[in-house]
Amino acid sequence: MSIVKRATTHPSLAVNVGRGALAGVAGSVVMTAFQKFVEMPISQREDSYGPAELAQKLLPVKPSTEAGKKRLNYAAHTALGAMWGAAYGVAAHKGLRGLRGAAATFGAIYTQDLVMITALGLGKPWTWSRKDATIDVLDKAVVIAATGAIFDRFLGPNARS
Repeated sequence: MSIVKRATTHPSLAVNVGRGALAGVAGSVVMTAFQKFVEMPISQREDSYGPAELAQKLLPVKPSTEAGKKRLNYAAHTALGAMWGAAYGVAAHKGLRGLRGAAATFGAIYTQDLVMITALGLGKPWTWSRKDATIDVLDKAVVIAATGAIFDRFLGPNARS
């Protein structure tokens, strides 16, 4: 039995969404580590505050210090990971797991991400350089791949013990 106790063989949609959100939080930690230790040293880019900017646009929060902005950024980053994970939980509930589940989730969520960035005036993805677009896709592919692997291995109904 996996680390999550199971009441039924086929968990409800709500259970899968919750498990997906948990996997998404873990996936966002994996993505952060990938960014800090692999992608950013190679790309030479600075930290992105996109998640904090999104939170400030949607919520009545305005950090007054740089440390506050960094905390908000990590909180928003983690919340976005949980939402991506919840979407993976829905896909898994419908029978899409592994590469198929990750691809379906990535396609739906990444499209929504680009639409939201544009609609909220946070960016114009069509103006991004090839390098910036590649980094964005790669980082988000890492989070969904990690989320799916964590869900399927540790949290899904057929997780191996």
